[in-house]
Amino acid sequence: MSQAELISACLKNDKTAKKQLFETYCSKLHFIAARYSKNSVQAEQLLLNGFACVFSNLSQFKSQNSITLDEFIKNEFISFVVKYIKGIRNEYYVASTVKAVEHKEKTYDLFLDSKFIDVNNVDQDILLKSIQTLVPSQRLIFNLHVIDNYTLEQASELLDSSEQSMKANLEKARFNLQKTIERNLKLSNDEQPV
Repeated sequence: MSQAELISACLKNDKTAKKQLFETYCSKLHFIAARYSKNSVQAEQLLLNGFACVFSNLSQFKSQNSITLDEFIKNEFISFVVKYIKGIRNEYYVASTVKAVEHKEKTYDLFLDSKFIDVNNVDQDILLKSIQTLVPSQRLIFNLHVIDNYTLEQASELLDSSEQSMKANLEKARFNLQKTIERNLKLSNDEQPV
């Protein structure tokens, strides 16, 4: 079945075509959902609800000849995920009210010299676990700007926030991610047999 036939069949509510489209994009979108979510349960919710949103907006693809089906599905899915995460108010509230506590160890001192970790060379599981620990505002901007290559202007439009706010959250995300990756790498190295 060609791409045009597949889309037409999906628009006619053909369950076989919908299943084929879902199976084609499931793994790619599941990875995106995992990066934007805080855990695997939320990632599953994002995947299923996001794909339902993509199906409902599929008729708009025919009018957008300038992009491919892959780009359309990814953009629609990311747009849904961002709105979904922004809608989780209690997570934002909890994240904004948590106060830092003093630890005896000073391993996460902002001015402590440490080797900068290149996220492109980190094990995917460690990177995913580290991204999921970020608060939602930081997780959103990091995924949008660093991984999905949205400009700060595009991300600020999508998130309904100022570019200054985006820059601040991006810097916080990079710092927190750096420290979390360092901790996760240390933990994984400690678990390996000698």
